[in-house]
Amino acid sequence: MARMTLEAFATRVAEALGPRLVTLLLYGSAAREQGSGSRESLTMNTLLLVDRVDADLFARLGAPVSHWVSAKHPPPLILTDAEWRDSADAFPIEYEDIREAHRILAGRNPWAGISVRREDVRKQLEHELMGKLVHLRQAYVADWNRPKRLADIIRGTRAGFLTMLRAVLRLSGRTPPADSVALVRDAGALIGFAPDGLTEPAAYLDAVRRTAEYVNRMERNPS
Repeated sequence: MARMTLEAFATRVAEALGPRLVTLLLYGSAAREQGSGSRESLTMNTLLLVDRVDADLFARLGAPVSHWVSAKHPPPLILTDAEWRDSADAFPIEYEDIREAHRILAGRNPWAGISVRREDVRKQLEHELMGKLVHLRQAYVADWNRPKRLADIIRGTRAGFLTMLRAVLRLSGRTPPADSVALVRDAGALIGFAPDGLTEPAAYLDAVRRTAEYVNRMERNPS
């Protein structure tokens, strides 16, 4: 069986759900780099908005999602339309990141009436950066003498850190570059960390610390 494409997945989901589907969209790196020609090699993150979540929904989605996951793609995130409209204050970073880089695959535009408050973004950033910093230190102290393990930790947390850097740039009134190298360069210049050392454990930890401190200063000196 041929590997399921994004377009085939969207068609299968739309056929399976019919009027129960509100929106299916692609977001993240694959949407951000959709014009590069290498989209299929990227993580294909999808968000599915539906009328409600129940046993019938899971039964309808079973076959298309099973084939999608068999093609080494993550299953979609699922929210009801009401949950989507009510949760911008709970996930402001994610909403802004998805809004910035997405492609609607099926259904309607989900952004009408959706607004994200700057202070909600700052609070979530502060909480997640400090949590990330504490957990990194915990991992470092356990694995400091195991370089391969530290490298795995950095690779496993890098995507989340880049999401936070995009949020910091947006909070500072800047447009985050789509390219990750340019993103780290611009964020490093703003925050004050060396952009070319993020594969080295100490430099990576220092960048996370400096970013957390920068966001904390935003609370004392709001723009």
